[in-house]
Amino acid sequence: MKKTILFAAVFAFAGMIGTAGAQDLKAGNLDELLEQVRTGAAKETAAIKAREAEFVAARSRQAQLLRQAKQTQANEEKRSDRLETQFENNETKLGQLEKTLADRLGTLAELFGVMRTVAGDTSGLVKSSVISAQFPGREKFLGMLAQRKELPKIEEIERLWYELMREMTESGKVAKFTAPVITLDGQQVEQDVVRVGAFNVVSNGQYLNYDVSLGKLAELPRQPQSRYLSWASDLQEASSGLVDFGVDPTRGSILAVLIEKPTLWERTQQGGIVGYIIIAIGIVGVLLVIARVLALFFVGNKVSAQMKNVGSPDTGNPLGRVLAVYSENTNVDVETLELKLDDAILKEVPKLETGLSTVKVISVIAPLLGLLGTVTGMIATFQAITLFGTGDPKLMAGGISQALVTTVLGLVVAIPTVLLHSLVAGRSKRIVQILEEQSAGLIAAHAEEHEG
Repeated sequence: MKKTILFAAVFAFAGMIGTAGAQDLKAGNLDELLEQVRTGAAKETAAIKAREAEFVAARSRQAQLLRQAKQTQANEEKRSDRLETQFENNETKLGQLEKTLADRLGTLAELFGVMRTVAGDTSGLVKSSVISAQFPGREKFLGMLAQRKELPKIEEIERLWYELMREMTESGKVAKFTAPVITLDGQQVEQDVVRVGAFNVVSNGQYLNYDVSLGKLAELPRQPQSRYLSWASDLQEASSGLVDFGVDPTRGSILAVLIEKPTLWERTQQGGIVGYIIIAIGIVGVLLVIARVLALFFVGNKVSAQMKNVGSPDTGNPLGRVLAVYSENTNVDVETLELKLDDAILKEVPKLETGLSTVKVISVIAPLLGLLGTVTGMIATFQAITLFGTGDPKLMAGGISQALVTTVLGLVVAIPTVLLHSLVAGRSKRIVQILEEQSAGLIAAHAEEHEG
């Protein structure tokens, strides 16, 4: 019976302490085992009581923390109500202060608005002004002042006035200074430049352009005519006094037009093949006229010299050859002599009028070729209109340029050619008239001799 109770107690103890605790119990006999079971039960009871006491203490602490949290919540809710009330009071007070500020500012607020507007306008003006090449960075301050919401300071107002005065003052000055210049190959070089007010900038005898996007001076890809460049050189070399200079009051617009204006050769190239043909025949006509003028000049001098010495015919000039025919036929009758002299004069006329018909033809063909160029140019223009419409005038500019240029070239060649033809024909007719007058005089003298 006792063994049965002992084993039941052992199994109960093993169930309470678990498998791990049972493995730690080592007893040599039943009495030691019983003692260990009793000791273990006492320890387990003590541990359970300690855990119970700890749980009770923890529960007390949790209750205290809960009470503290509720107290903190109540305090924060009171603080929130107090801050909301203060916020509403501040909103009301702020509205009253803003109204008071607006009342006290009065027209001063309008003044600040005007000042911001002026600052914005001045910023745009300064940004595109060539004066900024000498005084960079001004547009940043003006742009910042134009965008500010709060009231500006006295120093900022004074600086705005100063920038306005400086822009106005520098616009009336010719200033020399050193500035970075962007060359055509993209390099940036420090050069001595001359600024003429807010209109033009020159350097090394050339005009410069102010690049607004870069805020620097740049060389123009193409310069205006040579006379403007000579003015630029004279201005840069001058130290005092008055110098001729072409000022662009539009601050670059007129200069851009001068740059785009084609030269005489470029204008001529717009005429195309027809234009080249007109120029070629015009050159031929001018050379032919020059040759005939020189030839008739020398022939006229020889004829004049022969008229002073009629008794000694010189076959090196037309009048001498006519006189030589008369000398060879002094014994013939008047009718025969007249025929022989007329034949001699007729032989001289083609020599004197050589090339005149060619010059006359050139004077007629030149305007016709100009008309041909006009027609071909208009055909090209209408073809461009058919293909691309009339939206872009540049597509029609080539044909219109050819039409106008060829017309001009035809008239330029025809008008002087007609005048030169009249000049050469007049000199030739005068020499022929001299030959006819001398021939008539010889025939009259010969008739008198035979009648006598």
